[in-house]
Amino acid sequence: MTSKFQRILVTGSTGFLGHHLVPRLREQCAGSELACVGSSDFNLLKPDEVERMFKETKPDAVIHLAAKSGGIMDNRKRPADYVYENLWMNTAVFQSALHHGVKKMVAFMGGCSYPAKAVSPIGEDQMWNGFPQIDSAGYSTAKKMLLVQSWAYRQQHGFNSIVLVPGNMYGEWDNFNVEQAHVIPALIRRMVEAREQDLPEVTAYGTGKPTRDFVYAGDVAATIPWFLANYDSSEPVNISTGTRISIRELTETVKRIAGYEGRISWDTSKTDGQMDKIFAVDRLHQLGLRCDTPLEAGIRRTVEWFLKARKEGSVRL
Repeated sequence: MTSKFQRILVTGSTGFLGHHLVPRLREQCAGSELACVGSSDFNLLKPDEVERMFKETKPDAVIHLAAKSGGIMDNRKRPADYVYENLWMNTAVFQSALHHGVKKMVAFMGGCSYPAKAVSPIGEDQMWNGFPQIDSAGYSTAKKMLLVQSWAYRQQHGFNSIVLVPGNMYGEWDNFNVEQAHVIPALIRRMVEAREQDLPEVTAYGTGKPTRDFVYAGDVAATIPWFLANYDSSEPVNISTGTRISIRELTETVKRIAGYEGRISWDTSKTDGQMDKIFAVDRLHQLGLRCDTPLEAGIRRTVEWFLKARKEGSVRL
């Protein structure tokens, strides 16, 4: 694919999705230079740093991945941090992108921004039907403001930005920190360590009854060059598989792939969260895009990567 953009700025390029995306951009956006910005390059919480980033990189397109994100435990402990940092980063990047003549911006929010009472499969038209699940409301409401920003800047300034909504992503380069990890990396780390320590039992949280829709990060990354080139609407698009698996079945799957042979007990004093959360992918499929990596194949790749990266000391623990 020959890109219509000369220089693409990727914020958060050294993060989870960024690691999957940058190689795809190099392959599919022929003729474009990439300005890949990680957290150590510019502090996006400082206005002068955001301005300096745009002045130095001179992009005509921006893929804005940088965010403060984490698991439920961390979200519960520090909701104000999640609100402040995400609102500030997104606002500063939008405003600087406009002022520096950027032609197209791609931003991302999480499926947790949908209302807690949303009915699965959750279509994009349900976004404003209520408040998100309280466990991550600081993060999810701050990210939800991207939709307002995209609409407002398009209405007032004719600024072309789009907002994509990946489902529950997993894959290589994820965060495996105990307090910050989402469910799949958390399970992988615990099962691998239980196997290595020959533990008789691993405790999982909740009842195991909730159902979720997981999507391999490499599949999400593969769609982004298409959206950059072809999609020009502030209407969000879900990027996921639209398939359902219970947390109990997921836990057993990770256990098997990780090679752990002990027992799993369920701590029902811990919250289950939303009981059923599956994303409608009709809009994605109508655009000719799909996320087809089977869950077992994706988890196997992630386990293999985790073992190698841990040995090399290059995984977030």
